[in-house]
Amino acid sequence: MASTETHTTADVIRPFPGSAPSADPAATITGDHWRVTVLADGVFRVEWSDDGGFEDRASTFALRRDLPVPSFTVERTGSTDAAGSPDATGTDSATGVVVTTARARLRYDGRPFSPGGFTVETLGPDANRWRWGQEPRDLGGTGRTLDDVDGRMPLESGILARDGITVLDDSESFLFADDGWIGTRVPGRRDVTVFAYGRDYDAALHAFHAVSGAPSLLPRWALGNWWSRYHPYTDTEYLALVDRFAEEHLPFSVAVIDMDWHRVESVPERFGNGWTGYSWEPSLFPDPAGFLGELHRRGMRTTLNLHPADGVRAFEDAYPAVARAMGIDPASEQAVPFDPTDPTFLRSYFADLHHPLEEQGVDFWWIDWQQGRTTNLPGVDPLWLLNHFHMLDSARDGAAGMTFSRYAGPGSHRYAVGFSGDAVVSWASLAFQPEFTATAASIGYGWWSHDIGGHTRGVRDDELATRWVQFGVFSPIMRLHSANNPFIRKEPWAFPAEARDAMGAALRFRHRLVPYLHTMNHRAAAGTALVRPVYHLEPHRDEAYRVPNEYAFGSELLVAPIVEPRDPESLLGRARAWLPPGTWTDVFTGTTYAGDRRVDLHRGIEGIPVLLRGGGILPLASEDEVDATANPTSLEVLVAPGASGSFTLVEDREDDPDSVCTTRLSWDADESVFRVHPAEGDRTSVPAHRHWRVTFLAAPAAGQSVDAQGADRFSVDLEVDTAAGAALTLAGPPSVGVDARDGARRLLERAQSGNPEKLEAWTVVARDASRADRIAELESVDLPVALRSALVELLGSVHPGTN
Repeated sequence: MASTETHTTADVIRPFPGSAPSADPAATITGDHWRVTVLADGVFRVEWSDDGGFEDRASTFALRRDLPVPSFTVERTGSTDAAGSPDATGTDSATGVVVTTARARLRYDGRPFSPGGFTVETLGPDANRWRWGQEPRDLGGTGRTLDDVDGRMPLESGILARDGITVLDDSESFLFADDGWIGTRVPGRRDVTVFAYGRDYDAALHAFHAVSGAPSLLPRWALGNWWSRYHPYTDTEYLALVDRFAEEHLPFSVAVIDMDWHRVESVPERFGNGWTGYSWEPSLFPDPAGFLGELHRRGMRTTLNLHPADGVRAFEDAYPAVARAMGIDPASEQAVPFDPTDPTFLRSYFADLHHPLEEQGVDFWWIDWQQGRTTNLPGVDPLWLLNHFHMLDSARDGAAGMTFSRYAGPGSHRYAVGFSGDAVVSWASLAFQPEFTATAASIGYGWWSHDIGGHTRGVRDDELATRWVQFGVFSPIMRLHSANNPFIRKEPWAFPAEARDAMGAALRFRHRLVPYLHTMNHRAAAGTALVRPVYHLEPHRDEAYRVPNEYAFGSELLVAPIVEPRDPESLLGRARAWLPPGTWTDVFTGTTYAGDRRVDLHRGIEGIPVLLRGGGILPLASEDEVDATANPTSLEVLVAPGASGSFTLVEDREDDPDSVCTTRLSWDADESVFRVHPAEGDRTSVPAHRHWRVTFLAAPAAGQSVDAQGADRFSVDLEVDTAAGAALTLAGPPSVGVDARDGARRLLERAQSGNPEKLEAWTVVARDASRADRIAELESVDLPVALRSALVELLGSVHPGTN
């Protein structure tokens, strides 16, 4: 084992990028025991100090307070005389303050926080008032783990509220000194940050990120499919599995190797259990570097699982180096305890335990559980330390950095991908995950990775597994996972044909989505999460708060996962949705819906509702472009042509996230022109020439030469010089929507219900009458409720003509 100095290229103990914790003095107002800092026109930091001192170090939440000073006014209030009685005449001894910005007004009496002495009110159309100590009314944030959660669980607080004012109490978090090392709070000090933005949720979240730091920009490959299973694979078994995936045309970009990569059963009994380990299990992986190299050759990146709580014991390959670094004689076999609050241990932890494994080919680390919530320093959470310093270490050579760990509280969005814990295999567990994922955006946390398909317990349910995979495709990180149980499997070929086909189609579509996802990745790094609740889009509509499992998936899509078993008669699953104003077209069925209404969306096992906004443009990699590490040479663009719209595709190189190239795509509905605009920025990041297939989710105008793909879509191919761009002019405007009769006939054909009633329903649907009349007449047909509801959905959709 080489020395510590050999492997360390940068000291892990250093300030987090962008850290600037001391506010501009022009933004602060100070009293004897209090300080108010106006961080933005809707953000007030308010501190009370028993000792009269204040805190200017970075906290786990607040890295940046040196922000542009907003315009505000100050009125001193509550003067006292020398005896401490109110003095209405002087101002020099004022005890309180009123601070007013364009958005909000803070009233504070300069005393320990109380409901009567600490209030904030918003100004303008969302005017409201908040008092210190009132019951939180925020919309929720997220939670530390879904371990053993079978259904719903309470969420920690977020920073958004329908009444527009929330408070984030930062008094108990630990701190970071100027050199990047950790510190603790001074007792007797309170430190809270109030967000007062009404229902301007976008502004509130951008202000939150301005103070707390930008979300992580993920490497492109993290957006593909991840394979994960708790199972003692051998190297040959794992590579054979990856090759089988390739033969089945199932693309994966990340290989997760759970804890059996290291010594578990072979740990000598005198050292205890094998949960913690840093040495490859030689009986499974005799040539680790060769194995990791083969995964890289197959286009996959690799993460290994960590449980660091038991420290470094004498059976570890790296034990002599770590022991010497800690001043321990290796011959003593004295265990090195896990202590991330010891800078000497922390440096050795990375240099001697992790860097040598990274040199073998490990790309990033999965930081799992076991280390608890306490350390040798009061208030310092070991999970925070692992997340923080692993992120700094992974970025030591100028890379963007990558971690995979659990949520530790506000500010955790800086640490890449979140692991939500060991999901229970149940419909109740699946039913909570969309809401849990979307609501996390209200505390700025965007990159949850769930155990897709469930990890533990439960019963085998092929429909449940399929619906979970379909949700996973439209979740931030798509990671299949299973427990160490031979009967809990996620390989699609382990399922019957119906589920196998649907899972395979979903996994393939995920890799086609990577160009869109990586664009949203850049957008997320600027403060807008990939997955957001519908009320982020329409904060003033009550309906948007009543669909917790429906969410925006980037700028173009609405997704409504199916999280309950299908109806046994219609064979359709159902998702209840509210569609914002505009039109919305399902990217898989081509069905178009008018917005500003509630709708029940019914789908067979082959897919879930994924709706593209009117004028929306969705870039996809071509079907054979499955490498998530590379920008594709051929793309397909889906266009919902009912309105004009544009989309700017963002691409870069894996080795240089600053090598950004943007390509604007636009659709002019009035002129029926689609344009691929000239690429801007670093064009070395993308191919000089590309094939573009433009697919319109509509029927072509008469006389248009197209590749028709059924009644709901047609395509036109373009060869485009990246630097010059190209334009496609159609013969006329596409015809949006499809005739409801086609879908209704297919639905009735496969329904497991009475044939006479189906014929009667078909007679109604096929009539040449208005949609309203046909919907009303269906009420008289003795159909199963779910089947009638699905027919009403189709009749209520947008389709050509008056039918």
